[in-house]
Amino acid sequence: MNFSVPDICDEYLPQLQVLEPLFRPYGGRLKFCGEIVTIKCFEDNSMVKQTLATDGSGKVMVVDGGGSLRCALLGDMLGAMAAKNGWQGLLINGCVRDVEILKTIDIGVSALNSYPQKSEKHGIGELNIAVHFAGVDFKPGQYLYADENGIVAAREKLLSE
Repeated sequence: MNFSVPDICDEYLPQLQVLEPLFRPYGGRLKFCGEIVTIKCFEDNSMVKQTLATDGSGKVMVVDGGGSLRCALLGDMLGAMAAKNGWQGLLINGCVRDVEILKTIDIGVSALNSYPQKSEKHGIGELNIAVHFAGVDFKPGQYLYADENGIVAAREKLLSE
C-alpha cells in the first residue's frame, strides 16, 4: 500500500475526519485501508466473530466496543480468521489480547489497549449502523486509512489501489 495519512490529510482534509490519537497498533500490518463495516457491541464479540467469518476483501471493520477496558474483543484466532478472509484491518474502540501473536498476522489492528480476558458471548451486537467515537462519525461504506501517523475516515474512496 502506497499511501501516507499525512499526505492524505494535506490533499483531502475537507473530506476527512481525523481520529483523536487514542489507538495503538497491534497487527502485523501497520498501514491499512478499506471500506468501513461497522459493529457496535459492548463486552461481547459474537458479532465481530460472525462478521470476520465472511469475505472482507477490501474492507476494514470498525468496532465500537464502548471504550471498554475490561475485556478483549479480538485475539489471535479471530485475527487469523480476519486475515484468511481478506479483511484489511480492524479499528477497535476497546481492547485486544494475544498481542505477541497478533503482530505476526498480516492484518492491520488498532485498539485502545490490550487486556488478557476474553469477552462474553451472548450474541449481542449491531452490524452496519452509524457509530461515533474518537471524535469521528463512522458510517458503513465510508473509507478508513491508517498508518503509524494516525487514522482518518473519508466519505468516499480517495485512492486507487
